Amino acid sequence: MKFFIVLICSFFPLLALEMITPIPDSIPYNKEKALLGKKLYMDTSLSKDKKVSCNTCHDIANFGVDNKIFSTGINGILDEPFHTPTNFNAVFNLSQFWRGNAKDLQEQAKSPLTNPKEMGLKDGNEAVEIVKSNAYYEKEFQRLYGEVTFDNIADALAEFQKTLLTPNSPFDRYLKGDKNAISEQAKRGYNAFLSNGCIACHQGQNIGGNMYQKMGVFVPYDNGTNWQGRYEITKDPNDKFVVKVPSLRNISKTAPYFHDGSMPTLDACVQFMAYYQLGKFLEQNVVDDIVAFLNSLTGEYHDSLK
Repeated sequence: MKFFIVLICSFFPLLALEMITPIPDSIPYNKEKALLGKKLYMDTSLSKDKKVSCNTCHDIANFGVDNKIFSTGINGILDEPFHTPTNFNAVFNLSQFWRGNAKDLQEQAKSPLTNPKEMGLKDGNEAVEIVKSNAYYEKEFQRLYGEVTFDNIADALAEFQKTLLTPNSPFDRYLKGDKNAISEQAKRGYNAFLSNGCIACHQGQNIGGNMYQKMGVFVPYDNGTNWQGRYEITKDPNDKFVVKVPSLRNISKTAPYFHDGSMPTLDACVQFMAYYQLGKFLEQNVVDDIVAFLNSLTGEYHDSLK
C-alpha cells in the first residue's frame, strides 16, 4: 500500500492535497476534568522522588518536549532507548508511544506514573493513595467522578491532553485559502514533499501519527542496539523495526528526531529519511525547500485553562 501511495503522489501530487487537513481550533472536552488533569500533570508529588511530573518531559511551554535525546526520570535515570515524543496534538494519533503500546490517551497516561525509569510509583494503588492524601484532589475527584481510582486519574490527565492543540500554523492558513501564508520556498518544499513521496507516511490532521511504518524500508536501519520496534509488543515478525510514524506538527521545535533521538537537525533528518525510507538522494536545494515547508507547520498553543 505504501508504494502505491508513493507512486500516486509522485505522478499526481494534487491528489495529495486532501491528505493533509488543518488542526481544529478545539475539540470537545470536559473543562472541569481537564483543569483537574492539568494540576495532576504539573504535580511532582506523583513521582517516587517528588521531583518529576508529566510536564518535566512533556513541557507545555516547549511544544510538549524537553529537547533531550533521552528524558531524565526519577533519581536522574535516563529513559532509554526511546526519545520522548511530543504529546501536542497526540489526541489525533491512532495510538500512543513509538510502538503503539497504548491504545489511547487514558492508557498512555498510566504508564509514566508506574514506569521505574520515569515517575517510579510501585503501581496504580500508590498513585491513588497519593491523590487521596491531597484534600483538594479528593474533593474534586469525589465531585467529578464519585471516587479516586487509577482509571479516573488517567482519565483526568487524558482530558487535559485533549487541550494541547496547535492550530493556525502558516501551512494550515495556506490550506484554508491564504496563499500568502507561507513563503515561495515553503511552497516549493510542499511540492517536493508530495512529489518525492513523503506524504505516503506523513499525512492527515497530524501529518503523521496515523500509521505504523518500518524504519529502513529501502536501506536497513541499525542504530547499534537490540531494539526491534513494534515487534516487541506484537511478536509479529512483520513488525520488526516498525514504529508509529511521528507527527510533523511543530517539528522545527521538537528536536532531536526519530524514536532514538539520533538526528539533531531537520535538514539531516530529511536527507536521512529520503535515503532510508524512499531510496533517494535529494539535492541540497530540495532539502532546504522541504525544511522551509516543515518550518511552516508550527502552530499556536493557547492555554484554554488559565
